[in-house]
Amino acid sequence: MKSAPILILSAYLTLPILAQAQSFTGHLFPGAEELKGPSLPPPGFYVRNYTIYYGANRLNLPNGSKMPIDFKASVYADVVRALWVTDLQVLGGNFFADAFVPFTYTSLRVAGTKSSNFGVGDLFVEPAGISWHGDRWDAGAAYAVWIPNGDSKLGSPKPGKGFWGHMLTAGATAYLDDKKTWALSILNRYEINDQEKDTHITPGNQWTLEWSLSKRIQPTLEVALGGYYQGQTTKDSGAGASKTLDQVYAVGPEVNVFWPGLGVFTSLCYNYELAAKDRPQGQTLLLKVTRKF
Repeated sequence: MKSAPILILSAYLTLPILAQAQSFTGHLFPGAEELKGPSLPPPGFYVRNYTIYYGANRLNLPNGSKMPIDFKASVYADVVRALWVTDLQVLGGNFFADAFVPFTYTSLRVAGTKSSNFGVGDLFVEPAGISWHGDRWDAGAAYAVWIPNGDSKLGSPKPGKGFWGHMLTAGATAYLDDKKTWALSILNRYEINDQEKDTHITPGNQWTLEWSLSKRIQPTLEVALGGYYQGQTTKDSGAGASKTLDQVYAVGPEVNVFWPGLGVFTSLCYNYELAAKDRPQGQTLLLKVTRKF
């Protein structure tokens, strides 16, 4: 399962400054694993690097309208991920495990007040997953945990979230023709969050859905149209917690290129957020580089 990188978008944490209640989002940054996200590679050890830029010039109210305030958020992240797909067969599929750590720089401007920070975000560990492969399909399922090792402070651009999180993943890729040039992918992640250490608020659970319709034009070139939905399924709980369920929708293109001489896969993905509630609304540019060792 291609779990998305742990990009901590600290702009989300400006919401408690601007509203009466404390508001949180989960750890997962959406949009990083749209093109065949549920499809794992053959057994081996892989290293993937994500270079991510997220920018937003609007912060939305719970009804989806723009908050009438000066706001700008820019987040740059580099995420290094290690993935081990084994030959061990479990329930008819290959057992795998992976982990990654993010390095982020965040710049915020809220109502004329500027702040910025560079730091290491919370660690992601996915100790158990299974990937399956059929003649016209791939599938996967996994369990992961987010470890709050990153420096965190509510309302600041620090990269940590300040709470533990658990994530369940399940998805599938269906190949729509005999030559497997057309593919439709759907990847689901469900986050279950623990209590935040400073406010003692427990953020609501969060569901992320990523999808793509892709076409392999040449053996080394693939293009896709994809997108994501992310939203809370339960309300935050605790004294002073927000009762609003935040959500966001996005869509955009992706291009995937394999360089045989280098043994490297590269992917460039762009997502434009069409609508958002109780969170920033912006756009993402993401470059992925993957190599087997």
